[in-house]
Amino acid sequence: MTDLRSAANDYLTVRRHLGFALETFGRRLESYVEFSEHAGAERVTSELALQWATSIPAQPYTWRRRLGVVRAFARYLSTIDPQTEIPSEDLLRASLPRVAPYLYSQAEIAALMNAARGLTPPLRAATFETIIGLLAVSGLRAGEALGLDRGDVDLHDGAVHVRAGKQDKQREVPLHDTTTRALLEYCRLRDRLIPVPQSPAFFVSPAGTRLTRGAFNGTFAKLIRQIGLEGHGERVRPRPHDIRHGFAVQTLIDWYRDGEDIDAKLPLLSTFLGHVDPASTYWYLEASPELLALARDRLEHAAGRLS
Repeated sequence: MTDLRSAANDYLTVRRHLGFALETFGRRLESYVEFSEHAGAERVTSELALQWATSIPAQPYTWRRRLGVVRAFARYLSTIDPQTEIPSEDLLRASLPRVAPYLYSQAEIAALMNAARGLTPPLRAATFETIIGLLAVSGLRAGEALGLDRGDVDLHDGAVHVRAGKQDKQREVPLHDTTTRALLEYCRLRDRLIPVPQSPAFFVSPAGTRLTRGAFNGTFAKLIRQIGLEGHGERVRPRPHDIRHGFAVQTLIDWYRDGEDIDAKLPLLSTFLGHVDPASTYWYLEASPELLALARDRLEHAAGRLS
């Protein structure tokens, strides 16, 4: 028998030393340990794990992810306490429903950037306008942009080094000359207004600290309402992440129109976006009616040549 809390701390320490961040995982494991302590449990059981996983109102897929946290911990714990029960993979079977992203038009991106210019103080306005513009032309995730440090942005050669990528994947993203100039203009304003920043972050708050994701998302939602996009799409409102989807879809549309070999080019887009494999990128083919129509037309044209 072993103490669940100390075992959980040891487990998280080992995995974090191996390079795993485990932020959400860690919070969930802490929640499970508290649930177990309240129930007076001395070891992991499938029954209690199932009770904890489904103890919050959520989609079945979220319950499955929560149960997966306990399952991973139980596998570790079973090497210490053989009486540990490892929840079966058959419990809480569910898949993640993919909600279609909102595809911003170029006019809507321009409207968002224009609305950002009206923010106060001036540095806050410049920060939001520049981030939105960068997301639209680079395909970066919002978290990746917010995670950039000054040393990650090469304004001489026009590239950003993404360190805060998903699953800790790093990559270089080249920038167009116009994007590089916009980032340089932001730097000049930022350094003039905040000569002694509190953070090495490239994008900063008016206080000179790194702009947090919560602060960014909160202001972004206000900009969405301001330009009249609240309620558009399949979610409550379009997200910052949807700008990335729009970049990927537009890139594919341009390739189709230019007659490019999509199968050959898709791995390049996957690398550019930081996807683990092209399968993640192929999903974008389903995201746009215009893109689907282009794919259909090409297939029909190819079939016509073979007939």
